[in-house]
Amino acid sequence: MTISRHLFSLCLLTAIIPATAQVGDQLHEFSLGVNGGVNLSQIAFTPKVNQKYLVSPTAGLTLRYTSERYFGIYCAFQAEVNFNRTGWKEDIFSQNNEKLDDTYERQLTYISVPILANLGLGNKDRGVKGYFVAGPQVSLLLSDKEQRSATWTTLRDGTPNRINNVVEQYGRKVENKFEYGITAGLGCEFSSKAGHFMVEGRYYMGLSNLYGNAKTDPFAQSGQRTIVAKITYLFDIFKR
Repeated sequence: MTISRHLFSLCLLTAIIPATAQVGDQLHEFSLGVNGGVNLSQIAFTPKVNQKYLVSPTAGLTLRYTSERYFGIYCAFQAEVNFNRTGWKEDIFSQNNEKLDDTYERQLTYISVPILANLGLGNKDRGVKGYFVAGPQVSLLLSDKEQRSATWTTLRDGTPNRINNVVEQYGRKVENKFEYGITAGLGCEFSSKAGHFMVEGRYYMGLSNLYGNAKTDPFAQSGQRTIVAKITYLFDIFKR
């Protein structure tokens, strides 16, 4: 937990620095636009739950403020408000290590707000620029949807037949609706008179848990892990 807090604080500081620094060539540029893409999500359960990636959408609004150019690097503050669907999809085997026809997935829908530092190198107004983003993200759970197959293999006592006997997640609603973590990624931006077109990949690591993690709770860990592929379009609303 101490390491997680340090990582969270570091990313928060990284996100604030570009907006407050007073060195280098000063810029004052606001851009606004939309983003959309795909999430590939799993949950880091302890004890382990066998999973595949759950593929689901993400979309939202993006605001970027570019504050300066320092040693050729464009420093910007970026904030987003996203409709974000994550969760997990299980890869189910029996206690005899046989692949079962059972299917199970959980779809968790959030409003997510990442606060990011955006550091870019290249051509800002015309041409191509590479960039790095990193910072904290907070999310609020809007809905929790459970889907399971009609086929549901059980033992004689009615317990689901699973290779590692971890079944407490079935029917158990998410207990912590507020989530926080850190995200980072790399992208490529093409700028023209029509605006800024960005293609990006990110990784999100949740520092909170979906479920309680006290000694009496079934899971010691249940944090989100998400790979994000997205595109963003921005247009300039103010430049100086």
